[in-house]
Amino acid sequence: MDILQAIILSIVEGVTELLPISSTGHMIVVSHLMNIPQNSTHVNFEIAVQLSAILAVCYQYLDKLRRGHLWKKILVSFIPTGIVGLLFYREITALFSVTTVALTFILGGIVFLVVEWFYREDKCTTRSLEDITYRQSLMVGVAQVFSLIPGTSRSGATIIGGLLSNLDRKAATEFSFLCAIPVILTATLFSMYKNLENLDTGDIYILIVGFVVTFITTLLTVRLFLKYVEKYNFVPFGIYRIVFGLILLLFFS
Repeated sequence: MDILQAIILSIVEGVTELLPISSTGHMIVVSHLMNIPQNSTHVNFEIAVQLSAILAVCYQYLDKLRRGHLWKKILVSFIPTGIVGLLFYREITALFSVTTVALTFILGGIVFLVVEWFYREDKCTTRSLEDITYRQSLMVGVAQVFSLIPGTSRSGATIIGGLLSNLDRKAATEFSFLCAIPVILTATLFSMYKNLENLDTGDIYILIVGFVVTFITTLLTVRLFLKYVEKYNFVPFGIYRIVFGLILLLFFS
């Protein structure tokens, strides 16, 4: 992997990790198009950029995480995913394939369209992070369990869970960002543990570039996406998921 490839992959990770379009499918396609080998360098790179993305979220919401009980609600949302992920890790890993990713892309897109069809934001009871209840946090956490299926999109699952729990679009989106903290952090640490023999500093410049570019891209994505959801719905993302899933089926399955 060279510097240019690292920059491109970092931008893809930073843009797709927190949007409801699944970073997994996009990383598969972009890596394939650039003929990037799935070796130890790639493993180290994925660990670095995922860690960078979640640190960007922490930086964005540092003030809100410092005060109140928001962090407790985030942990409540993590419980279902943590339990299911721990108990069924091997079964979940076995599900990974391009076909599975493509099909869940399409199914997730359809779910977004259906939910948006019936969703009425004027009837929402929760419009800020501070007003989210523990019950709503748990409901979002249950929805997040579906993101263990490759291609589902953790962000997509939690946003849908938020919308179905009477959160408005912005609150659902922001809570989705925050729910990523324990999930991605745990997954990253677990990946580091599973790949200890592959962790080295031989490609330190690649990792530094990936980390910095992902951090900046994620931060910009978070801020722009929040402005988007204040005015628009998630229908374009549902359509995009369906189209992208069909492309995956046609060319990569």
